[in-house]
Amino acid sequence: MSDATKSTQFIDMEAQYGAHNYHPLPIVIAKGEGVWVWDPDGNKYMDCLAAYSALNQGYNHPRVMKAARDQMETGVTLTSRAFYNPRLGEFLKKVSEITGHNRVLPMNTGAEAVESAIKLARRWGYDKKGVAEGKAEIIVFNGNFHGRTTTIVGFSSDEDYKKGFGPFTPGFKLVDYGNLEQFKQAVNENTVAVLIEPIQAEGGILIPPAGYLKAIKDICEEQQILFMADEIQTGLGRTGKMFAVDHDGVKPDVFMLAKAISGGFMPVSVVTADEEVMKVFDPGSHGSTYGGNPLGAAVATEAIQVLIDEKLPERATELGAYFVEKLNAINSPHVKEVRARGLLVGVEIKRESGVARPFCEKLKEYGILAKETHESVIRFAPPLVITREEIDWALERIEKILTTDAPV
Repeated sequence: MSDATKSTQFIDMEAQYGAHNYHPLPIVIAKGEGVWVWDPDGNKYMDCLAAYSALNQGYNHPRVMKAARDQMETGVTLTSRAFYNPRLGEFLKKVSEITGHNRVLPMNTGAEAVESAIKLARRWGYDKKGVAEGKAEIIVFNGNFHGRTTTIVGFSSDEDYKKGFGPFTPGFKLVDYGNLEQFKQAVNENTVAVLIEPIQAEGGILIPPAGYLKAIKDICEEQQILFMADEIQTGLGRTGKMFAVDHDGVKPDVFMLAKAISGGFMPVSVVTADEEVMKVFDPGSHGSTYGGNPLGAAVATEAIQVLIDEKLPERATELGAYFVEKLNAINSPHVKEVRARGLLVGVEIKRESGVARPFCEKLKEYGILAKETHESVIRFAPPLVITREEIDWALERIEKILTTDAPV
């Protein structure tokens, strides 16, 4: 599929007027349906990134689209939280039902959810745990990715995310992901929370050792520490259960959810906790103009119900296992390892075969859209509505790129 005139025009215009803070593949997505997208010239591709797992329900899901249209036709898309609106309560109830938490804070983006959780944990630490003012510490993990705000990049272990953005917010301790002894040593009387991804997706689809999350949660309960799970990318069915922590039988004290919570239709995020934690927020202590808006609430309520009704977590379990089995059967000299849970799949390229970007560019030529992460890993995370036949279509092309037509 060669570059086409209309696509090139759009790419050139964005390059001329946009900030150059992304390095996208040279593909313009103009239309989508299910797992398929088309560029402005009619070329068809399978999207195996799903907007970093925001499109678990697929492009243009008819039920979510109807919810959006119905709400827009009322003429009420934004009320701000200065007033009540008829959609927010049912959304909060739906989120409470799937998380098991009885309080929900609506925001917009994943980074906003993480920032809100950090504020929640600190205030809880001062008000409830009795940590001295200004001394609260949150344990985070090497390889983490929680967003792009100044506070969040300040506790990243990736220097590229931090360069030129300091000084940074203190109060965070970095330990190695998967190393329980390091975690134990980092805990002290000022520790108010642990902020963790159950699987490090941006870090290269890194899955912690069995029992690791449960061991951390047990320590948190013993030491009066909040266990805060960033399920922004791993949650809502992606890994084969509603939440990735479910694989380990862990219930966090705080959830952060975004991305697929709205089916990719608009920015919606939440922080959830029980009343004993969430009540440290009182009127005026935190807020958002768009957070909890009626359009977002209507869309997200239906997007969650689609996950449940269409059994998309179960679908991710079944089709993820099939996809990984077939990937592992490919005899490629370039693949070091396949790591996966559900339909969150990482194919690590051997160092001697270079980086993953050229493989992703080659996949695009074959009609498959995937993106590298952590330089050496090809991430496959298609919408959960994908079929076995569509996976077979993709596998036929992936095999060629990992064997006979590899870009090395």
